[in-house]
Amino acid sequence: MNLMKATLILDDGSRYEGYSFGAENSVIGEVVFNTAMSGYPESLTDPSYSGQLMVLAYPLIGNYGVPARTIRTDGISLFMESERIHAGAIIVSDYSYQYSHWNAAGSLAEWLKEEGIPGIYGIDTRALTKRLREQGVMIGTIVTGNGADEKAMQAQLPIFHYDEVNFVDKVSCKEVITYNEGAGKKRVVLVDCGVKHNIIRSLLKRDLTVMRVPWDYDFNRMEYDGLFISNGPGDPDTCAVAVQHIRQALGEEKPICGICMGNQLLAKAGGASIYKLKYGHRSHNQPVRMVGTDKCYITSQNHGYAVDSNTLGSDWEPLFVNMNDGTNEGIRHKNKPFFSAQFHPEACSGPTDTEFIFDRFAELIS
Repeated sequence: MNLMKATLILDDGSRYEGYSFGAENSVIGEVVFNTAMSGYPESLTDPSYSGQLMVLAYPLIGNYGVPARTIRTDGISLFMESERIHAGAIIVSDYSYQYSHWNAAGSLAEWLKEEGIPGIYGIDTRALTKRLREQGVMIGTIVTGNGADEKAMQAQLPIFHYDEVNFVDKVSCKEVITYNEGAGKKRVVLVDCGVKHNIIRSLLKRDLTVMRVPWDYDFNRMEYDGLFISNGPGDPDTCAVAVQHIRQALGEEKPICGICMGNQLLAKAGGASIYKLKYGHRSHNQPVRMVGTDKCYITSQNHGYAVDSNTLGSDWEPLFVNMNDGTNEGIRHKNKPFFSAQFHPEACSGPTDTEFIFDRFAELIS
């Protein structure tokens, strides 16, 4: 086997050399780590990873291949979280060229090459993850090619400042899409900030008509029974238009639920502030407690920003808190049917402890 060399270069000058198993091209992005041991097809197709180079801390990747990229008649992916890979690259310790799984339709390497996404293996991802934990997330460049002129390749890539790009606009739908038209008992507006398809599946499973709208669409002129604000990538401060529309909706009594980015946008609409986490939460095993109770849930998470609970207005209160670092994991209004979660109750793969959040939302709009 002729191996193509690939190198990850962080903006602090550190280098990690390995071999390419994906598309043999160069890319730049924010380097983040994920500690989950499975679910790489779901993570790669999660729009929240747009603009990011994903480091998988679990050492063995690729051993169960990838499922078929089948799209249902309603446009929802059968197995993935969107129609394509959104992560800029994948960085792993050991890539398995041999795969075995009842649902596998091909290898991870084949899929990456089809979609033009670089992949590196042979990297000490534990050491890289430790560096990111100490230094925080950094911008990184992946250069591929034996004997490649790294400086020349880096110079060809655009100047990249993650916080200055509106990634939500890049991944949101461009027009209104309606699912289960005329069949659902209630109508829900889904603000698409980069929605994972399993959120749509979870809403449809509860006999709802879902009207998916672009992130900056003025949904207040629509007839609906409930508002759902999705996950999404990037800095929530780039979504001021969405915050304005959500703030207007707060004047009504219609139930509102937000997930991940949706939690942050709902909090901003209510007057709270958002801050960037040092290295984010990206795993399947984050313990979260419901405030005011002894109930603790194991959650799946993927976010780089958090709500500052100290800035919540008098009408709002924390709903969930992270038991690892005490950060906010959800909010609720004290008097109106508005609530949100920073974690992913639709998690796939991942624990399903918190799927009841969709049940609660459906109950509120019934």
